[in-house]
Amino acid sequence: MSVVEQTQYADVASWELSDSLWARIELLLPKVKSRYRGRGKNRKHVGGRPPAERRQVMRGILYVLRTGCQWNALPKATYGSGKTAHKYFQRWTRAGVFRRMWQAGLIEYDEVKGIAWKWQAADGAMTKAPLGGPKTGPNPTARSKSGTKRSLLVDERGVPLGLVVSGANTPDGQLLATTLTSGPVERPDPTETQQHLCLDKAYSDAPSAEIAEAQGYVLHVPDKANAKKNANASRGGAKRGAGSWKSPMPG
Repeated sequence: MSVVEQTQYADVASWELSDSLWARIELLLPKVKSRYRGRGKNRKHVGGRPPAERRQVMRGILYVLRTGCQWNALPKATYGSGKTAHKYFQRWTRAGVFRRMWQAGLIEYDEVKGIAWKWQAADGAMTKAPLGGPKTGPNPTARSKSGTKRSLLVDERGVPLGLVVSGANTPDGQLLATTLTSGPVERPDPTETQQHLCLDKAYSDAPSAEIAEAQGYVLHVPDKANAKKNANASRGGAKRGAGSWKSPMPG
């Protein structure tokens, strides 16, 4: 994809689709099915509704993903039908389009800037999922309302290298193994390029350590007891300091 002209982000809003980015994406989309059937004299047009304009559909999908609006709230005059955008979003998701986009983006980023593999971090984040679905579960922090958890692996600059989606009630440690191996690009050999993995105290159990070490990582994770002790000491110091601090300035 390096032969395509570099994306000019300054010319478009953050939710818009530039010409150069569309040129990259269009190569990754499934081919449009021919509406003709048969051969020779028997070849004929089968009719039916023509396919949607794919660039407009992708613009609508990116708008929804960027702004978080509902599909039926998509500005129709600009992006077309929200139902059509959602239909294509589901179709292209099943076809692996967005994973191929992720993979192509990482490969090009690595060529231009370089993925910072030396230091990585993983963690989970929960969000609402009121409509439910196969990858949702009761959120333990929101009165057991339907929610989902995204377990993400990033490099030291925050570039997403791996992602797993599960129910909100899934412990972070249970998603670690799949998160570390979920990326669309191949990791460097850890015996040749040392890689450090930073995790929070939710991963301070033995299985998480075994998983990380089995993948060749040098693990960095705080002990739960020490982390709680340090947090309490920090909060206590802040409270005492708030009442006893005096300005060093004279007068």
